[in-house]
Amino acid sequence: MEIYKTTVKGIGAEAKLFENEKLLILFGENAPDTLKDYCYNIEVLPIEQTIASGMKLQFDHQSFQITAVGDQVQKNLSDLGHISINFNGEKLAELPGTLYVEAKTYPQVSIGTVITISF
Repeated sequence: MEIYKTTVKGIGAEAKLFENEKLLILFGENAPDTLKDYCYNIEVLPIEQTIASGMKLQFDHQSFQITAVGDQVQKNLSDLGHISINFNGEKLAELPGTLYVEAKTYPQVSIGTVITISF
C-alpha cells in the first residue's frame, strides 16, 4: 500500500554530484537558491502514514528497502519536500533529515520520475 507519492519536477545543475557519495537530495518547489542546484525538485504532497524501516522506497521501477529513518524525515518531507536519501544500508539514522535505504545501484532519476513509499 502506498503512503507517499510524488514526481520529480526539476533537477538542479549539481544534483548528480552526490551520486559517488550514494546520496540524493530532494527538495520541494521552495528550495532556497543556495540549495536548489544540488537538489531533485519534487512536488510537496502529504504523507498518509508514518515512514518506517522495512518499507519500500521506489524510483519508477527501482525499489529500495528503507533501513533507517531520521527523526525529522516525516516532518521535512511533508512540510518542505526536503530530505536526503542515503544509499548505504545503515540501520541507525545518524542524521535527522536523512532516509537510509539498502545499498544497491544508485537510481536513475529524471524529470517525471515517480517516487513512492509503500509497505
